[in-house]
Amino acid sequence: MRSRLILVVGAVALAMGVAPAGAQSPRGKRVFEARCALCHGGDGNGGERGPAITTRLPALSDGDITTLVRLGRAARGMPAQAVPPADMAALLRHLRSIEQAEPPLPRRVVQTVSGDRLEGDILGEGRQDLQLRTADGTIRLLRKAGGERVREVTSDVDWPGYNGGPGGNRFTTLDGITPANVSRLAPQWMTTIGEAGSLQVTPVVVGGIMYVAAPNECVALDAGTGRRLWRYKRPRTKGVSGGWANRGVAVAGRRVFMMTDHAHVIALDRFTGALLWDTALADFRQNYSATSAPLVAGDHVITGVAGGEFGANGFLVAVDQATGKEAWRFHTVPRPGEPGSETWQGKDITHGGAPTWFTGSYDPELDVVYWPTGNPSKEYDGSDRKGDNLYASCILALDRRTGRLRWHYQFTPHDLWDWDATQTSVIADLDWNGQPRKVLIHADRNGFFYVFDRVTGERLLSTPFVKNLTWATGIGPDGRPQRVAGQEPSPAGTRVCPSQDGATNWFSPSFDPASGLYFVQVFEKCSIYTTRPQGPWRPGKTYLGGSQRTSPDPVPQRLLRALDVRTGAIRWEMPQVGPGESWGGTLATATGLVFVAEEGGAFTAVDGRTGTRLWSFDTNQGWKASPMTYRFDGRQYVAIAAGSVVMAFAVQE
Repeated sequence: MRSRLILVVGAVALAMGVAPAGAQSPRGKRVFEARCALCHGGDGNGGERGPAITTRLPALSDGDITTLVRLGRAARGMPAQAVPPADMAALLRHLRSIEQAEPPLPRRVVQTVSGDRLEGDILGEGRQDLQLRTADGTIRLLRKAGGERVREVTSDVDWPGYNGGPGGNRFTTLDGITPANVSRLAPQWMTTIGEAGSLQVTPVVVGGIMYVAAPNECVALDAGTGRRLWRYKRPRTKGVSGGWANRGVAVAGRRVFMMTDHAHVIALDRFTGALLWDTALADFRQNYSATSAPLVAGDHVITGVAGGEFGANGFLVAVDQATGKEAWRFHTVPRPGEPGSETWQGKDITHGGAPTWFTGSYDPELDVVYWPTGNPSKEYDGSDRKGDNLYASCILALDRRTGRLRWHYQFTPHDLWDWDATQTSVIADLDWNGQPRKVLIHADRNGFFYVFDRVTGERLLSTPFVKNLTWATGIGPDGRPQRVAGQEPSPAGTRVCPSQDGATNWFSPSFDPASGLYFVQVFEKCSIYTTRPQGPWRPGKTYLGGSQRTSPDPVPQRLLRALDVRTGAIRWEMPQVGPGESWGGTLATATGLVFVAEEGGAFTAVDGRTGTRLWSFDTNQGWKASPMTYRFDGRQYVAIAAGSVVMAFAVQE
């Protein structure tokens, strides 16, 4: 009876195009040899025209494989094939019979220059480098030292989070690269991150290992050579409304934390890439997604969600580092009846947006997290959300342990122009009018530059930092923008400055505490905003209430500006050639350099005092990332993602 049942189940599986695991199929083998072997090899282990597939198959469902075969991948040279259903069922059976887990790693015993013996699995090896994972699971980065001996290497100045330290200032005290030697800066290694497309990530380095994220993917590299150590990858989520980018990870202890495209926060073992825990923050079918790096703060990991363009209400979540268990949640659109809900007059409070998709900043001394929020949904039409719409387009100061709101400031009340406040807010301690102040520095997408007392939320400075600004004449004594009439989006189209891309955006600024200069990439351009009727909110659909396009007047331009943080005055600016469409950020150093991803595709170092270009390297890529730095084996490196490539530079010895 049982044998008969197995036969029936197998027949049904074949009829449905589902392959029983491990089944052999002579017919499937013939189909494979006729259609696939020319590229992928007769055994599936790769050929001249295509990669090995045996270790990729376990991650794909039968439906995934069927779709891949029938649609192909034209961009990667894989043609579409019209395989009949019976042949497809046989092919699937054959593929399941040849799939295999990753092969076991070879082992090696090596002698160090200090006389120690190390034994472990070989993760990678080159002419001068060797990477071992020892029995305790630790990765040892080694360099060959003559004969059979090796020496161990690592980083001694790390970059453990998206902005390096938790304060967001993208400033390094490393002094290995200076104005005197920057002309000798040269590429040391480059690594392509698979099929990631144009990376938006800032690499993270801890203990000599670099971690690079892409959507649903994390790759660990030897930070001195770029050699791959491990890779974690999960399939993209079908039906997710966003999550098309991933800007990075955070590392604490032995854990790497990252977001998935469908709004889960996960923890990986930093030496193996093994999944340690997986916590769902929201239901992606309600238009939630995630794109940015989490923030390590105390014993929490704090992160947010994307989905504002799709009408998903934002929130901020803190989870326990060890377990992933949720500690607290702060809703950025108050629920009806809660304080702040009175600032939403109309039905759109249900799908109000205010997403929390970008990484915040953290002050360990005050134990306060500062988190930026996105704009309201149905962004171009505010008729169903009259009022200020708290807490959209705000900076939030939250108690790290409880999530309780300490203070907030709303940059653009009743935002109609898609001006998320999702720019990096920089923590600094300054002498302010003769008094020491703990401040928070923020250049907002709406065109104004702000400095706050980060303890109390008192606004110390607010002044324009772009020249093309039409929607407001200034910030009043009450902290509210002094709006210009007639700047709302309209059915006929309204020209407003800055543009929808903002005076600046999520690309990283940096701050040099010695000079008091804040370096920020700026857009000088405007948009024409148009309203249009918007249907009811629906899963999987945008919720915009209109559209925008870049105005031809003025001609769009991108500039690097140095602002005096005590006055907001522009000390110098560096205009860049191009259409004003790139999204690269900055890095400041204690030696007076500013590294910048320049509009034309050059990675450039400028003199932080004058803005004079001192060095550049042409990548011929449109930037979507910001630079970082670390010291490895005694040398300072600067790294950045250009297109799908991560590249690291150091002074040529």
